Amino acid sequence: MTRSAPWRAGLMTGVGLLCLGSVTPARADTLRDALVQAYTSNPTIEGARAQQRGIDEGVPIARAPGLPSASVDGSYTEFVVQSRTSFTAPERLISAGADLGVPVYSGGAVKNAVKAAKIRVEAGQADLRATESSLFSNVVAAYMDVIRAEALVGLNRKNVAVLEVNLQATSDRFEIGDVTRTDVAQSQSRLALARSNARSAEADLVAARETYIRLVGKAPEALAPPPPLPNLPETPDDAVRIALDKNPDLIASRERTRAAEKDIDVAGASRLPTVSLYATGSYSNYLDTLGGISSAQFPQTDRSAQAGAQITIPLFQGGRPAAQRRQAQAQAQATMEQEIAVERQVIAQVRSAYTAWVAAQDLIESSQIAVDASDLSLEGVRAENSVGNRTILDILNAEQEYLNAQTELVTARRNAYVAGFTLLAAMGRAEARDLNLDADLLYDPEVNYERVRGKFFDWDDDPAPVPQSTRTVDTPSQDGNIQN
Repeated sequence: MTRSAPWRAGLMTGVGLLCLGSVTPARADTLRDALVQAYTSNPTIEGARAQQRGIDEGVPIARAPGLPSASVDGSYTEFVVQSRTSFTAPERLISAGADLGVPVYSGGAVKNAVKAAKIRVEAGQADLRATESSLFSNVVAAYMDVIRAEALVGLNRKNVAVLEVNLQATSDRFEIGDVTRTDVAQSQSRLALARSNARSAEADLVAARETYIRLVGKAPEALAPPPPLPNLPETPDDAVRIALDKNPDLIASRERTRAAEKDIDVAGASRLPTVSLYATGSYSNYLDTLGGISSAQFPQTDRSAQAGAQITIPLFQGGRPAAQRRQAQAQAQATMEQEIAVERQVIAQVRSAYTAWVAAQDLIESSQIAVDASDLSLEGVRAENSVGNRTILDILNAEQEYLNAQTELVTARRNAYVAGFTLLAAMGRAEARDLNLDADLLYDPEVNYERVRGKFFDWDDDPAPVPQSTRTVDTPSQDGNIQN
C-alpha cells in the first residue's frame, strides 16, 4: 500500500530527517531539540546507562576466578601464659606468610562464565537501545500532546468568543421580539458549556506541559511543527520483517537465551576435575625469646617455602552439581519461552502500530473533509437564519459540529504522528543512533565496556557516583495560556 505523498516525501535512512525539520518560528523549540534534551538529561536513560556499566563489570568478575591470586599475612603473638614444664617456649613471635595460586583448569566454568557475561553485555546494550527508543516515543507523544492541547485551547477560546457574540446578538433580537426567551436560554446554555470546555482544555494543556517537563527536563517554549517521518513501511509485513531483525527488545531476549545456554555448562563444570599450581612461603621470628635462658643455642628465625600442583577430582557432592545443571536447563528453557513471548509482542505491536498509523492518516483526510463541510454548513445555516429558515438552535448545533470537526482533525494529526513514530520505534528505527546526533552527544556503551573488560587491579576504582540528569524542582508551574 502506498501512502499519501506528504508522509513519503523527503525520506532518508533512519529517523535522521528529524534533524532537518522545517522553517520554524523564531525562538521555537523543535522536536529534535526536545529529543536531544531528553537524551542528555533524562534520569531514566541516565539510570539505564549506569545499569549497563554495572553489567559491563560482569566480564572481569567472571574472569577473576581464572586469574592468579596472591595474598600475604602477618601476625604478632605474645605467649602470656606458658607451660611450667616448658623451659624453651618462646615469649613472643612475629610471623609472615605468602600464598600464590594459579588456576590451570576449572572444568570450563570460567571460560563459559566469561562467555555468558559477554553475551549479557550485548543483551544489556540492546536493552539500553530499547530504553532510548521508549523514551523518544514518550517525548514525541508529549511534544505532540502539547501542540494538540494548545490547538484545542485556541479552538475552545475562539468558540467561547463566537458564542458570546451570538448570545449578545440573540439578546438584542429578543429585545425587539425577533426571537423568544427559549432562544436566549439555549445560547446561554451553550456559552456556559463552551466556557467549561475551555477551562477543561486549559487544564489538559497544563497536564501536557508538566508531562513534557518530566520527560524533557525543561518547560516547552513555542513548539514548532514536527518534520515528516521517514522510511515508514509500505505494508505491515515489511514492518514485521524489519522489526524481527532490528527490534532491541527482541535482540536482548535472544542474547539472554544464548547466555542461559552457557550457564548450563557453567553449572555442570563443578563435577569435573580442577587443576591448579600453588606456592607458599612463611617466615617466623621469635625475637630472641625461643629457648629461654639458652636462647643463644637456638635459631630465632625460621623460613619455609613450598610449591607444587594440585588436582581435585570430585567423587560425590550429594547431587548438587546435577541439580544445579537441571536448574540452569530449566532457566534456559524459560528464557527461550520468553524470547518467543517477546517475538509475539513485537509482531503484535508492529501490526497494531501500522494499523493505527494508516487509520489515523485516513481519519485526517475524513476530518479535513468534515471541517470544510461543517464550515460551509455553518455559513449556510447563518445565512438561512437571517431570512427566517433556520432557528438559533440550528446555528448553535452547526457551530458545535464545526468545533467537533476541528477537534477531530487536530487529534487525528497528533495520533498519526505518534503512531508513525511508535511504528518506527517497534521496527528499531527510533533510537539515538538514528537521529544524526553530534558525535560528542552520542553515548556509546561500547566505550565503557572496552575500558573495563581487561581490568584486573583490585584498587582500580571509578570516582564516586553523582547524578547526571537535571532536576525540575525549579521549573515554574505551568498554566493554560497559549505561547506565541
